[in-house]
Amino acid sequence: MSVNEFGQPLGEVVEGWEPRARPERVTLEGRYVRLVPLSSAHYSDLYAATCGPDDRQRWTYLPAEAPTDLPGLWMLMTARLEADPTTYVIVAEGGRPAGVFSLCSVDAANGSIEIGWVLFGAALQRTRAATEAIHLLQAYAFDELGYRRLEWKCDSRNEPSRRAAERFGFTYEGRFRNHRVVKGCNRDSDWFSITDAEWPALRQAHEAWLEPANFDADGRQVAPLRRHAPEVTAPSAGPVE
Repeated sequence: MSVNEFGQPLGEVVEGWEPRARPERVTLEGRYVRLVPLSSAHYSDLYAATCGPDDRQRWTYLPAEAPTDLPGLWMLMTARLEADPTTYVIVAEGGRPAGVFSLCSVDAANGSIEIGWVLFGAALQRTRAATEAIHLLQAYAFDELGYRRLEWKCDSRNEPSRRAAERFGFTYEGRFRNHRVVKGCNRDSDWFSITDAEWPALRQAHEAWLEPANFDADGRQVAPLRRHAPEVTAPSAGPVE
């Protein structure tokens, strides 16, 4: 902490700070998943992955209703790209788009960015590909772009999203009451974040968890993802958390 000439406390000096570059529409490659900039070439597969009769609950907390036909998804995703050009489809093992999310709320001047509009199809649920997809965006934001803060926001009633944020290493910051009106209902929003100081330990933990040795022949994890425990030592097998 520093103090100015009036004796008032100030925050720590951020040495050499300059505004960050905005994220670009680049492909991000991992072991189990590939993130590809969204385009109209993906819409048909994305509709099949996220808009089936058993998928409607996946849209409950998103600010849009589940499209009932391909033209509806086409219009929605076109609008998404206009709002957030760095929207990615998640191409997991099998080679077809299985979900979508965005890097959004870009504040390049202050080095803050958000992972938002997360929509995972059934094929991604509780898989190492889903974890790696989030990890790739985290690494892109911190390691490639040099951002200081990565945000995750969700409806306070969206318990799966809250659990996911904590599992991926985000710290709960608080609840914004009456934050939005979504589909005619009040939304209180819970805010989570990771800072650049926290990222190295999280990166190490994620990379250790994603090692092939941490999975059995059926792709089930050996040790769960622990926020600050990169060593994979647990002997028991179980479903991916």
